[in-house]
Amino acid sequence: MPGTVNIYYIWYGPWNTATDTTQTLLTNFAKHVGGTPYFNINKSYYDATNATVSGAVNFGGATHDLGSQGTVLTDAAVQKVVANVLASNSLPTDPNGVYFVLTSKEVKETSGFCTQYCGWHTYGAIKNKNIKYSFVGNPQQQCPSACSAQSVSPNNNLGADAMASIIAHELAESVTDPNFNAWFDQHGEENADKCAWTYGVTKVTPKGAHYNVTWVDKTTAVATNWLLQQNWLNANGGKCALAN
Repeated sequence: MPGTVNIYYIWYGPWNTATDTTQTLLTNFAKHVGGTPYFNINKSYYDATNATVSGAVNFGGATHDLGSQGTVLTDAAVQKVVANVLASNSLPTDPNGVYFVLTSKEVKETSGFCTQYCGWHTYGAIKNKNIKYSFVGNPQQQCPSACSAQSVSPNNNLGADAMASIIAHELAESVTDPNFNAWFDQHGEENADKCAWTYGVTKVTPKGAHYNVTWVDKTTAVATNWLLQQNWLNANGGKCALAN
């Protein structure tokens, strides 16, 4: 995906913002991932015109769907959630965006959440535009051991920290293989798939949570630690890495 990629969040389900810090944490993540050494790994990818991924990411905004498609979603229902949001103009219709349907801990996905995947990305024709979107579920209640790398999380929110790692994974694949016809290896694996569930060198917080990247807010100087899956650096033979 060329130029600045816009991230949009659709908070699906009965999120309780009074007691749950997930929305605050993941919004922070979206606002700071662009231009980091971690995300700039994707700048090692280019299209047929030799235009590289820019590494620029903008948080385009968020909206809520309290459960229009029920608490048990199919893949088609996930697309319907995105389509409904765009039809109502709750978020802009943006071909250079990636729309993340982020589900609360009660919501299930029938095609294999917790058993075959923790998230996925795809694309579809919505409002006559090529729209990229992703499903990322909250594993805190349903499958913490399947979708979280550790039982203690750096931000004291196991669900949010697990989701951040999956968002990073799906975002990297969305920008380098948005329509499933761009970058993948001879085995059909996309860039983040090649390094899935590997974390490289980590540090440990006083509470015992591992992390491998730290992003500092330029305005507040507040640092946030994340444990993110490595990504495939597509240069000099390639390797799994945490920075370009």
